[in-house]
Amino acid sequence: MSTELVVMVEEAPEGGYTARALGASIFTEADSLDQLRAQVRDAVRCHFDESDRPKIIRLHFVKEELLPA
Repeated sequence: MSTELVVMVEEAPEGGYTARALGASIFTEADSLDQLRAQVRDAVRCHFDESDRPKIIRLHFVKEELLPA
């Protein structure tokens, strides 16, 4: 396992945030960024055995913006 896990964070259309790990079956959501950080840590702890757990979780924030043509 890599020592780093990248997690893509997006604002949810209905409010709050979603997080999806790249290369691992981890998805979580929360109402605030503080809650999301805690949810991501918990999901990573549940998904990986301690010996395989990444040392760093990198949150990659993606923001979509629509421009009028």
